[in-house]
Amino acid sequence: MTGETWPWLVLLGLGALHGLNPGMGWLFAVALGLQQGERRAVWRALAPLAAGHALAVLAAVGLALVVGLAVPRETLRWIVVVALLALGVRQLRRHRHPRAGGMRVGLRELVAWSFLVASAHGAGLMAVPFAVEAVAPAVTGGATQPDVAVAHAAHVAPAPASHAVRAHHAPASTAPGWRALLATLLHTAGYLGVSGLLAALVYEFAGLRILRQAWINVDLLWAGSLVLTAAVLAVM
Repeated sequence: MTGETWPWLVLLGLGALHGLNPGMGWLFAVALGLQQGERRAVWRALAPLAAGHALAVLAAVGLALVVGLAVPRETLRWIVVVALLALGVRQLRRHRHPRAGGMRVGLRELVAWSFLVASAHGAGLMAVPFAVEAVAPAVTGGATQPDVAVAHAAHVAPAPASHAVRAHHAPASTAPGWRALLATLLHTAGYLGVSGLLAALVYEFAGLRILRQAWINVDLLWAGSLVLTAAVLAVM
């Protein structure tokens, strides 16, 4: 696994983890399907849920990139570590059995709800350090730290015209903004895939009545994931 590949794989895996959590939205999709008595309602709900989740992640990543322009990357990493740890501890102290009632909401409300829940649960924050790693090659031009040092030492020398031409015609896909968007889309794909699969399985074979009786509360798992991510970042 190359240095540029692992952040993308982690983002995809985190999306799948977020999709596993019923509190992140697939339970709402099941509820709407049962409420309206049709399978299509489940699939209709997944799109706004994914959109809200993607907006939360993109907002967190975008804010981190902007802050990163003024704050050293190491400082930003520790800010994320402390925030994730605080969210994880709060989840451990306040976890409750999820309620399935009161889910009569429209699709537009689902977008807002998914955005707020993903933000409150630290979903976007959890993805930030790995998205920043994925975007980093676009910021440094794919150069390693030694390459950057050499380039800085040679900064006094005039750049050849050919270099200027290549920089001018650099593909837009390497821009930080595009890479941040791609990171968000990849993460959301993982979220949507797992959420859709679970929503379909629960709708077809369980339903809310059985789900209430055989609920697997993953709040503790989610809180543990936040704390574990903070610990991993602290030693990176």
